[in-house]
Amino acid sequence: MRIFFMGTPAFAVPSLEKLIEAGHCVAGVFTQPDKPKNRGMKLQPPPVKECALAHGIPVFQPEKLRDGLALAEIQALEPELIVVAAYGRILPDEILKCAPLGCINVHSSLLPRYRGAAPINWAILNGDIETGVTIMHMAHELDAGDIISQVKTPITPEEDAAALYNRLAELGGCLLIETVAALAAGTAGRTPQDPSQVTLAPMLSRALSPVDWTRSARAIRDQIRGLVPWPAASTDTLTGEPMKLWRAECAQQRTAAAPGAVVAAGKQGIEVACGGGEVLRILELQPAGKKRMKAADFLRGHPISVSE
Repeated sequence: MRIFFMGTPAFAVPSLEKLIEAGHCVAGVFTQPDKPKNRGMKLQPPPVKECALAHGIPVFQPEKLRDGLALAEIQALEPELIVVAAYGRILPDEILKCAPLGCINVHSSLLPRYRGAAPINWAILNGDIETGVTIMHMAHELDAGDIISQVKTPITPEEDAAALYNRLAELGGCLLIETVAALAAGTAGRTPQDPSQVTLAPMLSRALSPVDWTRSARAIRDQIRGLVPWPAASTDTLTGEPMKLWRAECAQQRTAAAPGAVVAAGKQGIEVACGGGEVLRILELQPAGKKRMKAADFLRGHPISVSE
């Protein structure tokens, strides 16, 4: 099939690669403009651009989508289908309708749950034990189109958002190949979303970072997992200095100490009292201006007083 692809971050790369491996003709790629990164602020191409150029696929990086030029570029390539995976831009209706088979999207949640920009993070932040990937027909409203296919997968207690992101990217690529084949054969299903089941996954912000130790140990563990790699959970109550928290687990013991008090610190990590007498064990952290490290390594040079 002749396909036009739209995507930007690493999540979209497996979808593009699997389309190529399956023998589809990817006629062109839309991705967002290069952005400055790191200390030198040198322009860096998006991962999808690097992948497309490596395969000799024409790349377009339009600043605007509603001036008619983007539509003309797509139409000139005469795609049968448009595939979108984490492009990061809202598409105008004329683009959604310009391919005979329409425009489909690879979305990293089980729609209608978690429409929006950060579905992977919010699934973990909310303590879900299952998520997945949905491929849908795109509609004018954000992530509201009819569902074509879905795949489910469990979320393990140890899995953070970065690890789940990579796993769902691969699952999405595999599901995309099956879905495109079904569309080509005319056997693809089409199920409208149930509006009563819609939940949202808005963009993350630093306001989500500070840890409230009066919450349960599990809720704080999920906050830490869900905010990896950005903006990361943070606290300044353990040593008086701000630090990011990268990995933690719920301890079995209970405590009478006030929430936020350190109840143990040693080789196993830093154990902190939480709401309801629960205890969270911090395994990895990052002091301000330093690298991520195991909590036990941090304690060697920074002893913490333990609550009586």
